[in-house]
Amino acid sequence: MGAIAVSSATFVASIILALSCMLALPLLSSASLTRHYKFDIKLKNVTRLCHTRSLITVNGKFPGPKIVAREGDRVIVKVVNHVSNNVTIHWHGIRQIQTGWFDGPAYITQCPVQTGQSYVYNFTIVGQRGTLFWHAHISWLRVSLYGPLVILPKIGVPYPFAKPYKEVPITFGEWFNTDPETVIAQALQSGGGPNVSDAYTINGFPGPLYNCSANDTFKLKVKAGKTYLLRLINAALNDELFFSIANHSFTVVEVDAIYVKPFTTKTLLITPGQTTNVLLHTLSSTPSPSTLFLIAARPYATGLGTFDNTTTSALLQYQPNNLSTPQPPTNRTSTLLFKPVLPSLNDTAFASNFTSRLRSLASPQFPAVVPRSVDKKFFFTVGLGTNPCPKNQTCQGPNGTKFAASVNNVSFSLPASSSLLQAHFFGKSKGVYTTDFPANPLFPFNYTGTPPNNTFVSNGTKVVVLPFNASVELVLQDTSIQGIESHPLHLHGFNFFVVGTGFGNYNPSKDPTKFNLADPVERNTVGVPAGGWVAIRFFADNPGVWFMHCHLEVHTSWGLRMAWVVQDGLLPSQKLLPPPSDLPKC
Repeated sequence: MGAIAVSSATFVASIILALSCMLALPLLSSASLTRHYKFDIKLKNVTRLCHTRSLITVNGKFPGPKIVAREGDRVIVKVVNHVSNNVTIHWHGIRQIQTGWFDGPAYITQCPVQTGQSYVYNFTIVGQRGTLFWHAHISWLRVSLYGPLVILPKIGVPYPFAKPYKEVPITFGEWFNTDPETVIAQALQSGGGPNVSDAYTINGFPGPLYNCSANDTFKLKVKAGKTYLLRLINAALNDELFFSIANHSFTVVEVDAIYVKPFTTKTLLITPGQTTNVLLHTLSSTPSPSTLFLIAARPYATGLGTFDNTTTSALLQYQPNNLSTPQPPTNRTSTLLFKPVLPSLNDTAFASNFTSRLRSLASPQFPAVVPRSVDKKFFFTVGLGTNPCPKNQTCQGPNGTKFAASVNNVSFSLPASSSLLQAHFFGKSKGVYTTDFPANPLFPFNYTGTPPNNTFVSNGTKVVVLPFNASVELVLQDTSIQGIESHPLHLHGFNFFVVGTGFGNYNPSKDPTKFNLADPVERNTVGVPAGGWVAIRFFADNPGVWFMHCHLEVHTSWGLRMAWVVQDGLLPSQKLLPPPSDLPKC
């Protein structure tokens, strides 16, 4: 080969260019990282309310560890199952673009991880930032397998509000003195309602309002004149919660990892499956060290069944801004405790007013891309019903039946031999699921009026098939069968826009004229109002099989669930990727 003559000037320029590229590489690599975690599922003895139970935990922690990543990061979590129960983990709210194999719901996107086995969840966080959470997605294991999932903005991208002094996750849960797996197994066998939890928890602790719980109290220590970002997560099994802090107010800035137009409130509502970020503005001057402010949460209950009518609490205490200043000793007998005033247990008016204030930012940086036209319209009734009592058995449901729950009167049955996603991907749906899920109720009735005499549901594994990128409008209508009740519905794989809501029966000729298509709130979990309806819209732009279900775990167990099959698009970026080699087998 002949030599190539290069001028000295060109050579120097080439060297400078190469050096500049090398120097830039660390900056480029730091823009998105791969975050590795290991989840060892194992037993751990935990004591609350003077009862010690062997809990199924991640890494022996209750609640589980916090996962932190940035928008654009890849997250790899190796889950190793050391317990006798089958396990899956769901990354609640993560869209799983092309990676539905790692979404987590048992028998929907994967068979569970069995004893002694492992599975590596591997996904990239695309276009999301804020607070989400992870939790088990099989039976009732979510009661102890959950933890925060914090997604920070990309480096150099600020929050759309003033940077807080500190960020604190606040996760609500439930505590049972007995094994919840036994509780739900007995309920499904008898057909009656399950026993309720013995306490609610804040970051794993019931708080001082329960017997034998004074020392099991989370304490939030703050400084005066500061702003704290509280990352609120409702991981409770079966209850929507009101939340407040005595003598303090919040500015709501985000829900379900989506920024919202800020507004101030002293109390908020958060359903299971929802997350809410609030700015807590502390008092301008430091109160005495003996002054405490109660942090409290208690249920918003709309159904006719029994529920845990208790209040979980934590303590907010001020620290001196200058920690070097000596503080007088605190006389415990002179402690001054301020308590918040929470709404009544069935305050649907407050719930409605609070949710109506949630609006997307709809700014140039964070636009609200709402479907303006609709390709596919659906009307789903959601609520309770019954199944006949089997022969030679006494059942404890209504009038001797067994409780059930349904969507469009279909109580969803999980497959056993394959996950839905496997059956879809390999074209082997026969015997696993059918594609005839009704787009509307087969037998219309006065949904919020006098219920029909026949309350039996149908049972099956039925799905809705959507073409890629179809625009979808779904109206979810509560029913009065077995009593009206609020239902927090969670859609996997997508965010959606809440374009309308109301009480009574949805009117397709009048209600759409009042839809908000300008700045509706964007969510992954929405409460269907008790005795009312909610309308959502989304683009089916994520290929795969996606679960939709009530996040009240008892209703999911009874069958208030269904699945959407979204077909591949034409481009490589619009197709579901093949399954990983370690995908668990049924």
